[in-house]
Amino acid sequence: MRSQDEWDMRMLDMAMLVASWSSCYRAKCGAVIVQDKRVIATGYNGAPPYQKNCKEIGWCYRDKNNIKSGTQLENCRATGCHGEQNAIANAARAGHATLGATMYIYGNTDICRMCRGQVASAGIARVVYEDKLGGMHEAFPEKDWTVHPVDK
Repeated sequence: MRSQDEWDMRMLDMAMLVASWSSCYRAKCGAVIVQDKRVIATGYNGAPPYQKNCKEIGWCYRDKNNIKSGTQLENCRATGCHGEQNAIANAARAGHATLGATMYIYGNTDICRMCRGQVASAGIARVVYEDKLGGMHEAFPEKDWTVHPVDK
């Protein structure tokens, strides 16, 4: 039997693979949702279904218009389709409950406010993420995300 740390690293490796599928020029983020040591959904950042992504078009609107990272997210083709959001949507489309699940994320130095809200609303109990420098972080939304960042 593998230890929790070994399992976490294996799932983070999977999230890194999923991140490589991203169609975004700026960021490669992947997410894996696990329930009872079973993968129920994956997601990566890119355009929503039925819309062309940056790779298909061949350029990034935000790069072309010198839009600073983290701002004017509504002008990004991946709006609403960050890796975390995509994984939650894919779980819902497949009929998998996320209540009590663990989400593994690769590619972010932190989780954006929109994704934090959706992860918490989906009832995901634990979040493990590895930043681009290899640092591993763990959060429990019910305990760690109780204060909105604007209230700090």
